[in-house]
Amino acid sequence: MVNALPAAAATDPYNSGTTGYDVSYPNCSATPTGAFAIVGVNHGRPFTANGCLGAEYSSAPQSPAPSFYINTAYSGAYRRNITAACAGGGTLAYQIGCSEADYSLQRAGGLVGSMWWLDVETGNSWSTNNLALNRDAIQGAVDRLNQTGLPVGVYSTASMWKTITGGSFTPNGLAADWVAAGSCSTPFTTSPVWLTQSTFGGVDHDTAC
Repeated sequence: MVNALPAAAATDPYNSGTTGYDVSYPNCSATPTGAFAIVGVNHGRPFTANGCLGAEYSSAPQSPAPSFYINTAYSGAYRRNITAACAGGGTLAYQIGCSEADYSLQRAGGLVGSMWWLDVETGNSWSTNNLALNRDAIQGAVDRLNQTGLPVGVYSTASMWKTITGGSFTPNGLAADWVAAGSCSTPFTTSPVWLTQSTFGGVDHDTAC
């Protein structure tokens, strides 16, 4: 396994009550405004790249620095994408999740962020008969991103989180939840909720808890 840094000292970068937005490859021509921004690194799937990451990052508010989110999934086919930084540690699923994060770190290059979020949704591929594989993949991604020294959180809903992980799972080192459908008082892990999401004007907007 990679040597992850603990998230015990993680600091929430968002000011409570402020509203920001999240964007990725579908929003390349959008010009949203807000107090903070979260920019997608991938093109909807692991091991893909958002071609307008740099432009979206540059046009985002810089205080706090933009956060990043990455797409996650588990599929045995992703074994061909395992990176050198993640090979040989933990289960195959753990190495795949670690590599999803490592690939995204490479795509983000030298961009400075406030934190990292894992997008965990049922729209991507996950094991349906062995949820331990999904949990291992998520843990691998959390561990790799914690090596950056930035907080690491998860974006999902309670329903999707239960379907993918079994429900009673909080990755080691997780700092926070970003709730896609819920409130600041409805976490889907044992970590606190830092953001909630709503959509209007064709762009996702997020409120800091």
